Amino acid sequence: MPPPYLLLGALQRTTSPGREKFPYPGDDMAQRRRVRLDEGGRPLRAEVPAPREEEPSCECPRLEPADWHEVESDWSDIAFLRAGLPALFGVPLRYDAARRRLMERAEAVGLRVPEDPMLLLGRGRFRRLLLLEVEGEAPGVWRPGGFAFSRLVPAPFGALRREAERTVAAARERYGRPPDHVWVWYLTCGRCSAARQFETLFIAHYCQGPEVGPP
Repeated sequence: MPPPYLLLGALQRTTSPGREKFPYPGDDMAQRRRVRLDEGGRPLRAEVPAPREEEPSCECPRLEPADWHEVESDWSDIAFLRAGLPALFGVPLRYDAARRRLMERAEAVGLRVPEDPMLLLGRGRFRRLLLLEVEGEAPGVWRPGGFAFSRLVPAPFGALRREAERTVAAARERYGRPPDHVWVWYLTCGRCSAARQFETLFIAHYCQGPEVGPP
């Protein structure tokens, strides 16, 4: 039988050169990784998170939620040019053409179009009104006055009506009556809508004095 000191030395753990580390039970546990198993004892495939979609570069306006979401704004100095466009059960048609016509009209009569102007779409099943924010005075300029309450929310196509109704309900609760007009500002295009979650601004507008709606 080997001397006791030899047995003790064989059991000691050491990292000295030329000597192996004694494999105590559990020493290799730190090197192992936990693998989840299914009911049959087979390893489950690890879930790989979907990569975040990057926003493409485009010229769509970007609004700060602190300045626009559930915020009241003064419209006493806000002015618009107006254009009508056809709609099919509420879906606007020839939207880009109407926007271009408004920009051309503003330039023709000497109106200034601010950077990232509001481009608001009114309600309607077969015809909707499009407003372009402008600065200056010229024939055809509409100044609605009053004030507006806005909400900045994600609104894909199927959620537009719901978010419009929520805007009206929030405005009614806040001011005690429904708004005189409801406007929508689509803030994304076909390139950036998915990445920006179809960000949309809903506006509940209240006129000062008797209601004077757009023609």
